[in-house]
Amino acid sequence: MAYTDDIAGSAPAAGGRVEDYLELLKPRVMQLVVFTGFVGMLVAPGGINPVIGFVAILCIAIGAGASGALNMWYDADIDAIMSRTINRPIPAGRITRGEALGFGVTLSGFAVATLGLATNWLAAGLLAFTIFFYAVIYTMWLKRSTPQNIVIGGAAGSFPPMIGWVAVTGSISWDAVILFLIIFLWTPPHFWALALYKKGDYEAAGVPMLPNVAGERATQNQIVVYTVLLVLAAFGPVLTGLVGWFYAVPSAALGAVFAVLAFRVRFSEGVEMKRRARVLFTYSLFYLFVLFVALLADVGLIRWFGVL
Repeated sequence: MAYTDDIAGSAPAAGGRVEDYLELLKPRVMQLVVFTGFVGMLVAPGGINPVIGFVAILCIAIGAGASGALNMWYDADIDAIMSRTINRPIPAGRITRGEALGFGVTLSGFAVATLGLATNWLAAGLLAFTIFFYAVIYTMWLKRSTPQNIVIGGAAGSFPPMIGWVAVTGSISWDAVILFLIIFLWTPPHFWALALYKKGDYEAAGVPMLPNVAGERATQNQIVVYTVLLVLAAFGPVLTGLVGWFYAVPSAALGAVFAVLAFRVRFSEGVEMKRRARVLFTYSLFYLFVLFVALLADVGLIRWFGVL
């Protein structure tokens, strides 16, 4: 596939606005990355100097943004086709592909080097691997070649809490792995719900998302399977003793609602199925946020206030 700076018939002028470069960072995705990385750092044993902690979170955010910029650089051709991405800076002609590539590579190097110098090189190595995995393994290979792109590629978005944990401890523990698994198992039902009601966009762009390749019923079944695995994995921190009932209760409640919504998607068709898929997609964002808030609150009550 040839890559030029002529997207959708528009020739972008070099030099975009500050807002355009910020949009390359995918700020909405970055918010989730920063939050989960922040929680991973705070629940890790030992604590970290606040200034070093701030630098570490900043590096995780910049690394995530760099991944987003590299993703938009490579995917500009299909972004110009899909309704939800057509107004991104490159297909809209506000930034060239070359500018996005240079921006992403520069930010990647800065984030990894700074994190290594500020904390430890294991954390920096995980951040470098995360950027590489998202930009190369997922964006350049998996996304356009297999309907399992989200399952395997979801690992890239699952590393931030582990990176935050390692930035504090300098090592990888079972608790860090469980935090990784929670996001890893959350990603398929989250994105496949989106793919169900945006099926036409992915089909037009030639992206082999599961609904387009295996069909809607197979996707609905997989959403249920991964939802059940997610709900079970979410109890992992309870089993390791990292948290107690203050996390376990909301985890169970949140998981029950997630499961109900997943089964509602499974047992519906047509327009109603797409409506329910949209509801599941929206709820999945709420689920992950509240789950990590409960995790942080539980650890905080135990560690900082000596209760529970």
